[in-house]
Amino acid sequence: MALLVNAVNLVTNVSVLTAADDDGGFHAPTLAEFFPPAIFFEGTWFEMNRIVLVRMLAVLVMLFLFWLALRRGTRVPGRGQSVAEIAIDFVKTQIGDQVLGLKDSKRFLPLLAGMFFGILAMNITGVIPGLNIAGSSIFIVPATFALAAYIAFVYAGIKQHGGWKYFKNQLFLPGVPWPIYIILTPVELLNIFIVRPISLSLRLLLNMMVGHILLVLCFSATHFFFVTGQDLGLFSLFGAATLIGGIAMTGIELVVAILQAYIFTLLTAVYIQQSVADEH
Repeated sequence: MALLVNAVNLVTNVSVLTAADDDGGFHAPTLAEFFPPAIFFEGTWFEMNRIVLVRMLAVLVMLFLFWLALRRGTRVPGRGQSVAEIAIDFVKTQIGDQVLGLKDSKRFLPLLAGMFFGILAMNITGVIPGLNIAGSSIFIVPATFALAAYIAFVYAGIKQHGGWKYFKNQLFLPGVPWPIYIILTPVELLNIFIVRPISLSLRLLLNMMVGHILLVLCFSATHFFFVTGQDLGLFSLFGAATLIGGIAMTGIELVVAILQAYIFTLLTAVYIQQSVADEH
């Protein structure tokens, strides 16, 4: 039912669509989807557009739900507390314990849980009727989470081993003939300290961008075939196919939203584990 509501919302809300204009022609969505006009404080450092408001709403709703569930914690949890505890325990057991072990999992659980639920809240807005765009579909959000992951695994490694030993473990692999370090060490430097945060950012960003573009393409094509297109005859039946495709893509995008939050958090845990390990 939620998928159908989202489909109807997108098909009927012409302000969200970019595929059809006054000439009745079909125009594919562009990157302009991700740069809507300012709504508040235009031209200042505090400028807000629709995506910024979506992000703020996602964070506020997430915090409110956890506050509502955990505000009166009891030894015998109620329904809301049970759901919240199960959600947090999922991050602890399926990511923290599996990758970091029990001791380090408990230490880094606030970071991992905040990262997982923060990314999930940003991602899930892409399939919520009325919002229809992921808060993480602009580079600043994935980059912020990637920066947090970067600081976490570098800090964890330095605290565990000290600065010199940490960088030695990461850049000079044991058992390698010393001439190989001339090639291997710069490669490891680029991979660990530059490629990691960039790849974390781009993986999340591109998945959410592409998902949104595909959704807009499907539903705007449906709007064109059923509403805007003129004299299409039997070709208007293609609108049924694009509508079904859009509903299917909404379901896929929901799965991707959850999966990307999981993968991002899992990779963060892996990077922390590699930093605190005795050898690279």
